[in-house]
Amino acid sequence: MPSAPVILSGTPGSFARDVFHERHPKLVQQVLDALPYGPSERVAIEELLAESTEGVLQPLSTSAHDHQQWLEWGEGLFGRPWGEAPFLWAESYFYRRLLEATGFFRPGAWQGIDPFAPFKGAELAGAAVDAELAALGDLPSDFTDKRAAALLSSALWGNRADLSFQITAEAGGSIASDLVADDSESLWAELERVEGGRVCIIADNAGRELLPDLVLVDHLLVSGLAGQVVVYVKPQPYYVSDATMADVLATIERLRTATMAAAGAIGERLWRAMNSGALVVRTHSFFCAPLPFHDMPADLRSEFADAAMTILKGDLNYRRLVGDQLWPPTTAFTEVASHFPSAVTALRTLKSDVIVGVDAAVVAQLDSAGTPWRTNGRHAVIQVDLRR
Repeated sequence: MPSAPVILSGTPGSFARDVFHERHPKLVQQVLDALPYGPSERVAIEELLAESTEGVLQPLSTSAHDHQQWLEWGEGLFGRPWGEAPFLWAESYFYRRLLEATGFFRPGAWQGIDPFAPFKGAELAGAAVDAELAALGDLPSDFTDKRAAALLSSALWGNRADLSFQITAEAGGSIASDLVADDSESLWAELERVEGGRVCIIADNAGRELLPDLVLVDHLLVSGLAGQVVVYVKPQPYYVSDATMADVLATIERLRTATMAAAGAIGERLWRAMNSGALVVRTHSFFCAPLPFHDMPADLRSEFADAAMTILKGDLNYRRLVGDQLWPPTTAFTEVASHFPSAVTALRTLKSDVIVGVDAAVVAQLDSAGTPWRTNGRHAVIQVDLRR
């Protein structure tokens, strides 16, 4: 596998540094405002923020269940400034420490309380989701290529505020121009070739992103393109809005109880699919590890090995797939994704510096525009690697 510089957390002027010094302070305040944490939890959260922006990396408490594991993962990093740690590692550790500060793992009243649940719940209950559910009724009712394309596009763009099932069903426009790499034809051709196989989906965010993911799952099952779909979620709250099993259940219930007939029918089918085993939800501790997918353990690797296709959702999964490194953007996607044990598709809106598989002319055009196209969420890729 080729190499490229690893993205560090504290490089001056970098997106990664902005995450720690601009985004995390806002997030911490939102967490403190969202739940009535007591003095000890509030102090611990505020101390974590100060440490992660101005101090050096401290290990987890020796009483933490995964203290030794994080010592191994962070060998050589503890005692050094946070900014010297790889971005992927440091972000993961920040969220692990945030759970420690809120008491998520400790015996007590706050044990098991998702600090991000208020954000997730508000989004799922919001008017924007009502509009998304209503727009499902405007999609083609039969399982045609047009419906498939609309659902794939909705799953790709996730929570981009100006998109919905209805808008993505319309051809062309800004959506098409914002897609800087599009292997969707290869994805559909491969699913048709292995029709009825097992499709794995590694989920990203809850709320308005998980909703279209599950609608796409329904399409894959009802159309027969997949005989079984396995959705992988996080085993614990992570990265603010990453999906857990609780979020899957809440989203299916949101569909089932919708007053819109199309949405309700999808929710009922997903419920029955879980009953029958056609839809399975799984998790693994590795999904909250600060490691790339290249380092996934043997048991998880074996789960993906016989999948007809694995679809990775979102920015974090993309970083873990290709490596959180400063690749030349024209580096072939297949060159850095071929380590994955099954055929793999990345559905990702660009929200961090990592990008591969973009044509040189497209890169030149985007660079000349002078906008932060790699990080502003306005562009996306559908990239497929079938080589195994």
